[in-house]
Amino acid sequence: MVLKHRADGHLELRANGIFVMDTRETSTEKALATRALELHPEPRNVLIGGLGLGFTLEAALTDPRVEAVTVVEIEPRLVEWMRTGRIPHGPELLEDERIHIEVADVAVVLRESPAEAYDVVLLDVDNGPGYLVHDANGALYEAPALADARRATAPGGTVVVWSAAEAPALLEVMAQVFDGAEALSYPVDLQGHSETYWLYVGWLSSGGVSPRNGTN
Repeated sequence: MVLKHRADGHLELRANGIFVMDTRETSTEKALATRALELHPEPRNVLIGGLGLGFTLEAALTDPRVEAVTVVEIEPRLVEWMRTGRIPHGPELLEDERIHIEVADVAVVLRESPAEAYDVVLLDVDNGPGYLVHDANGALYEAPALADARRATAPGGTVVVWSAAEAPALLEVMAQVFDGAEALSYPVDLQGHSETYWLYVGWLSSGGVSPRNGTN
């Protein structure tokens, strides 16, 4: 994991030589939280897989319905950089008492979490299943790990996976694991270049009420 201070004054985060994110364009990280939380009527307890530079977490905390956020980050240096101020906005952000940070593999945390612990689970540990930061992360997008995410999510909840590219195989697996699954696209302007990013949503039914229409 490398945190680079660029000549333009922005920070850039890379893992295994792969560009992860920077502080110049943060709309996609914020949109992950904002759009995902819009899908749930009462997202009190949220789990975020991947701390990044903190913008997804920051956006989640702006939602007044959110009472607790567990952030799971596998890279301890990234958490340290946030706490010590090497990432300048980090210390103030982490002062929020609603935050609990676990330095661990999110797949392990989901497997070991109590059943129905979270209302919303947001997974943003890669640039999507086709652009893995670590090869081992591929298992996170397969049925066993997604089933762990489902078990850790309360009835009526959602599991949302961010992807930089369309991932039909992921949608197919999520349709098998959850009561409903849906791919939501959203356009992004990256310094004048139009891109389309994706949220893959797994729905859990609640009290006999079917989730919103998805692929199954």
